[in-house]
Amino acid sequence: MAKNAWPSADKRSLIGKRISRLDGPVKSTGRAKYAYDISRPGMIYARLLWAPYGSAKVVSIDTSAATQIKGVVGAWPEMKDGDEVRFAGQVVASLAATSEEIAHEALKSIKVVYEVQTPQMNDVLLEKAETKEQRDEIPDAATVDKTFNEAEVKIEGHYGAAAITHCCMEAHGQVAEYRDNAMYIWPSTQNVSAYAAGLADAAGMPASQIHVDCQYMGGGFGSKFDSDQWGAICTRIAKETGKPVKLMLERDHELMAAGARPSAFANVRAGASKDGRITVWDSTAWGSGGMGGSRALGVPYIFGNIPNIRRVSRSVRTNRGSQRPWRAPGHPQSCLVTMAALEDLAAAAGVDSLEFFLKNLDYTERPDVYREELRIAADLIGYKDKAHPRGDSTPGPLKRGLGISLHTWGGAGHKSESTVTINPDGSASVNIGTQDLGSGTRTVVGIVVAETLGLPLENVQVNIGRNEYPASGASGGSTTVGGVSTSTRDAATAALNALFEKVAPALGVGADQLEAWQGSIHVVGDASKSMPWVKACSLLGQIPVTGKGSKPASDGTQLDNSGVGGVQMADVTVDIETGRVTINEFVAVQDCGLIVDLKTAESQVYGAMIMGVTYALYEESIYDPVTGRMLNADMEFYKLAGLADVGTLKVHMMTGPGYDERGVIGLGEPPVISPGAAISNAVANACGVRVPTIPLTPNRVLAALEQGGKLA
Repeated sequence: MAKNAWPSADKRSLIGKRISRLDGPVKSTGRAKYAYDISRPGMIYARLLWAPYGSAKVVSIDTSAATQIKGVVGAWPEMKDGDEVRFAGQVVASLAATSEEIAHEALKSIKVVYEVQTPQMNDVLLEKAETKEQRDEIPDAATVDKTFNEAEVKIEGHYGAAAITHCCMEAHGQVAEYRDNAMYIWPSTQNVSAYAAGLADAAGMPASQIHVDCQYMGGGFGSKFDSDQWGAICTRIAKETGKPVKLMLERDHELMAAGARPSAFANVRAGASKDGRITVWDSTAWGSGGMGGSRALGVPYIFGNIPNIRRVSRSVRTNRGSQRPWRAPGHPQSCLVTMAALEDLAAAAGVDSLEFFLKNLDYTERPDVYREELRIAADLIGYKDKAHPRGDSTPGPLKRGLGISLHTWGGAGHKSESTVTINPDGSASVNIGTQDLGSGTRTVVGIVVAETLGLPLENVQVNIGRNEYPASGASGGSTTVGGVSTSTRDAATAALNALFEKVAPALGVGADQLEAWQGSIHVVGDASKSMPWVKACSLLGQIPVTGKGSKPASDGTQLDNSGVGGVQMADVTVDIETGRVTINEFVAVQDCGLIVDLKTAESQVYGAMIMGVTYALYEESIYDPVTGRMLNADMEFYKLAGLADVGTLKVHMMTGPGYDERGVIGLGEPPVISPGAAISNAVANACGVRVPTIPLTPNRVLAALEQGGKLA
């Protein structure tokens, strides 16, 4: 009888191996259909008119001229007279036409009169942080002040991270078609099973009559959980006109309205003994997630057991698009502030950074894991040969340095359901209403089924991406792999045990004595009593067997877990004449419990490192303080790293005893947390001064050198 547990290392044919993605061929050949690629007969195209001001009052909206244009199917106000505009990019009106070109031009005919107001755009100054103040003082202020004043080594620093957008390569949007008293939706979403619920009102029907299909999507990073206003508008137009409608955001609108990672700034005081033992942390942090404010920074990050801590966190409301979860919400900013301040403290004490972090690991929750990861990372990057005190003394303008950062994440699986069917011809299929953001979910699901049934991966058909399949959670918080792996293993085990019941009489044993392994079913401990898989399945007659599975597992088995740690080290060169930062080597050491597919797991980390180089050196949303409009809302001036910018990347996954036994843990978010901190620390080590705010653009590097690292 199959048990609902992960197989031991000697019984794994697929789990933990480097396996290529099931959808690799269709993606690389262009056969994969994204929302942008969906075309329905008679389809019309919707476009949105958005407000060009960060703060204004709508005086009037007139769509009549647009409706007179040939090819325009309809135009609709989406705000009322007197409504407040709170950010540039807020939807004011919508329009649909028979072609994209007509729709684009017809938007210009919609007349909107605004009463323009002065927007609040400044999130840099602490004085602007007037709302949502959060205090956490441990112990009382007097004790923190006394400890800081008495510290043998102390620093006071300012650190910050600018706001960035999600910048998904595939913009938000969907295709909607109303037919036969049902609505059919092809969206770009990271929440297939729950997507219809947000469209029920717009469709004028129960969510059960809304069919969602998302086989492939081009990035979400936390911004595509909801159907959003544009999804509702598209659905409403489809219902009202009776025509299929495509509504995908334009790039400028995407960058302004579809999500942002909040800015974060902090003033930090920290103290230590002269040998580098941290004694006190005192910080005031603030930032802005737009009109909705932002959450409190979790500082000191990782090192939460420092004995004397005082934290004050505030939030600034600004007239720009609201924050959305951006891959490990709050962690990259908290990590940057903490690791930068602590590295500055190590430099002030004259203690090597690696030695400093090792010395203080007992202030973390997983000191043994971090200790092992730090030593592996140091070996991979050649720390012993490259390390030097702050400020490269080598003659010439090119200065080289190393930086270190630590991070953590949860990663427990979300609620999930699935079904696995074994057919009389020996084939198997799995149905699960999850989505594959590009991280390899489809492949992981297939591997779990194939491993459980003892089959080659190609014998398993994986069906995902539709809300008609058993419900699975949204892909957020790195919860997907734990959820889908558990429910799929549970379902596959149930289906296999149903097959065992059919096969057992033919082998003359009880079903509890059977196991599936390498294409056959045999008696445990007696390989002479076996039956080829296809012959065994033929005993089903004409009726397949289907097993249902869930997370939590139906028998209460814990197949996933929570809590991972990682370490990253960066090796950079800084040209102190131009301010340009070059990544030489970048190393990531990461644990994530039992790895289902080593190839896609490593790919997740590589992708996160590239994303991290991007936000550390290039990405920044820049706003006009007068109009409130984003000035670089395009792919020319919103800068992203290219392959030539990321240097040599090295990834080491922590596997084996002590790690595999924990079960499956999510991996998507943790490795994107540390890059900003590690690279910032490497730049400080190279050029001798702290560049206070990321991205570390040439202008910021040169300004820091000119000011000696002090905030202007």
